[in-house]
Amino acid sequence: MKKKQPNSVPAFALRITLAFALYTLQPCSTVTSTPAPAATQTPPQYQIFDIGVLQVGDIASQGFGVSSGPDAVGVGRSVQTINGGSQAFTWTQGGGIVGLPNLAGRNFAVSNSGNDNGIVVGTASTSLSGNGRLPVIWQNGVVSQLPLPAIETLGDANSVNASSVAVGSVDSGSNQRGVIYSGGVGTIITQTTPGGSFFFTAFGINDSGRIVGQGIDPQNAARNVGIVYDIGQSAAFEVGALPGANGALAFGVSNSGYVVGASMQNQGPGLPFIWSKANGMVAIPLATGTSLGQAEGVNSSGWVVGTDGGAFAVPFLYDGTNTYRLQDLIPGNSGWDLSMNTSSSAQAISENNIIVGTGAHNGDIHAYAMVPVGGPTPTPTPTATPTPTPTATPSTTPTPRPTPTPRIRPTPRPRPTPPSATLQSRPASPSPPRLRSKGG
Repeated sequence: MKKKQPNSVPAFALRITLAFALYTLQPCSTVTSTPAPAATQTPPQYQIFDIGVLQVGDIASQGFGVSSGPDAVGVGRSVQTINGGSQAFTWTQGGGIVGLPNLAGRNFAVSNSGNDNGIVVGTASTSLSGNGRLPVIWQNGVVSQLPLPAIETLGDANSVNASSVAVGSVDSGSNQRGVIYSGGVGTIITQTTPGGSFFFTAFGINDSGRIVGQGIDPQNAARNVGIVYDIGQSAAFEVGALPGANGALAFGVSNSGYVVGASMQNQGPGLPFIWSKANGMVAIPLATGTSLGQAEGVNSSGWVVGTDGGAFAVPFLYDGTNTYRLQDLIPGNSGWDLSMNTSSSAQAISENNIIVGTGAHNGDIHAYAMVPVGGPTPTPTPTATPTPTPTATPSTTPTPRPTPTPRIRPTPRPRPTPPSATLQSRPASPSPPRLRSKGG
């Protein structure tokens, strides 16, 4: 995660790093004000639930996203074998894990994002590393390809909002660009910052149409640009950088306008940050025993989750004042290891503080959902049965609501991945592994 990844590497592949490397075997108005993060007086306590795998014999699962509302729809992928395919899924507290059909001709899929209306988006590909990637949307249990802009043949979907507007990227290498999928049309984001930086890939979108991602500075290609664009505005802008750094990568955005990610000097190691219009860039303290990191998700209260790195990948929760290792917030006898391996991550947090990510459970790499103590108790996931999931035929002209995101995101520049995290993906910035590797 300390090394710069080739621009052509799909973001989802980066995410894979988390769990897969182990196996070796991702017309709205601008927000005008943002409330200060609400800190807790004592460490929050959580129950942790094993999302599990879809079929008996699947070797791993990864959690990449969670919807913002009370239903807390978690999304991710279940991996059969490195060469045998992967299947996207949704998970709810009441219904457990449910497989989503693969796109015809593409046996590797990942769901990166979902909203509270049942729309899920992600990426489908012909390999776990994201070859031949296409943006997809699942509606009412049916999968279809999201429309690509004219001439484009590759793309991915990383995030979807309540209006079913989705974002991601198209093309690859130096031609990769951020894209918006809305109303059955894919549109490249052409708005640039005042300095000319442009969207390389879009990682997140909130309900008011604020889009965040990775930008490219044509004057200094070595510098990462944490770029933000509010739909309907004439220009994008940068979140800036932390002291001692010259750039950033923006991975998540809340409905209240917070932006989170990692800030670094050129392609060096990253440090997690939270940005708001009122306070600008603010460093998030690193978890104990770590030296770099990246923030992945944030809710409207300013609670942030992400993954710090060092010898191991260490998922964390930041409440506006304190940074907690997730390992310290769950029961000691849970069987979960979220601090002594290189595959753990925290990818997303809902408005009611439910966290989704990946960890090691009794030796297996599985997606998890962490629910605050006192909150709703999820129904235990039923034992997986080897029932094949039918493959849906891609629609030529999808009419999806802008799609939610699986994570095979083409990766702009690799996001930092924590030094030890291997299974996730998202562009790797110098920080912890983004378990986001949404690729297929």
